[in-house]
Amino acid sequence: MKHDKRTNKNWLLAAGLGAAALAASLWGNRRGSYDLSRRVVLITGGSRGLGLVLARQAVAEGARVAICARDEAELARARQDLLLAGAAEADVLTLAHDITNEAEVRSMVAEVEQRFGTVDVLINNAGIIVGGPLDNMDSRDYEDSMAIHFWAPLHAMQAVLPGMRRRGAGRIVNISSLGGKVAMPHMTPYSASKFALVGLSEGFRAEMRQHGISVTTVCPGLMRTGSPGHALVKGQQKKEFAWFSIADSLPGLTMSAEQAARQIWNACRRGDGEVILSLPAKLLAAFHGLLPGTTTDILSWLNRALPATGESPAANVRRTGYESESALTKSPLTALTRKAALKNNEV
Repeated sequence: MKHDKRTNKNWLLAAGLGAAALAASLWGNRRGSYDLSRRVVLITGGSRGLGLVLARQAVAEGARVAICARDEAELARARQDLLLAGAAEADVLTLAHDITNEAEVRSMVAEVEQRFGTVDVLINNAGIIVGGPLDNMDSRDYEDSMAIHFWAPLHAMQAVLPGMRRRGAGRIVNISSLGGKVAMPHMTPYSASKFALVGLSEGFRAEMRQHGISVTTVCPGLMRTGSPGHALVKGQQKKEFAWFSIADSLPGLTMSAEQAARQIWNACRRGDGEVILSLPAKLLAAFHGLLPGTTTDILSWLNRALPATGESPAANVRRTGYESESALTKSPLTALTRKAALKNNEV
């Protein structure tokens, strides 16, 4: 009898989580009233992947868009992409800056303000993924993840806030991750830094609302942006890249970059505090919120199925996904990701 009661309770819990996640998905497709036309939008990491898709959707609504990245060639291709998407030449600004450098961030924002005026919407999208077993990670992996996921957004927010506060209005969107809600095995530096960004973003929201500034924290699950080739892998690099790129391509488990971007813009327009993208991500985050210890124990079993620690000195070397290709990563299993890479300037 006790077993039956426990089973029924678990079924009710699962049903409740599913209903809540479905309701959240329907809410995510509701468009807010905030108009992007002629707004000044600054997107870090905007030259490819999700950042570029967000920029395309912004220019389609008549926004004046500045995108920032380190690679000037990538930025040039992204600029042409946005012009083809319908942007006027005068409404697209590309900025080559290292956003892990506070002085460069301030210079970047000053350039945007000089060209377009005060930033209306800041999207902190730039990111780095270092994947691999814990034993193959070193301090640099954590430092680089914190630099791009915590310090860079902090410096960018600090740089745009004076202008937003003078106007009594502004929108900030911080792209964290499901990994910032639930720590994923083989992605500890990434998860730790994304957890830090969630805390930073929520703290800024609590204190900035009184000034008319809305801060939205976005936690996507797996998205088909085409980015796995730029991920860094350690340990048994080819095996690490294989599981990561295949998972990133699976229909049902992943969300297209276009759908993700639409929901992010909707959340920004509505001024939502947080949005978790994709039904699987919502379910996992909700389950973790209720049973964090159980979730971690389940993930520990997943960890056993992942590639073992690399034992050779070469296993501690970072390699890009493109340097870690195998027959599996070039197979039909990754077709959706490779298609997205071509579409979103990820090659």
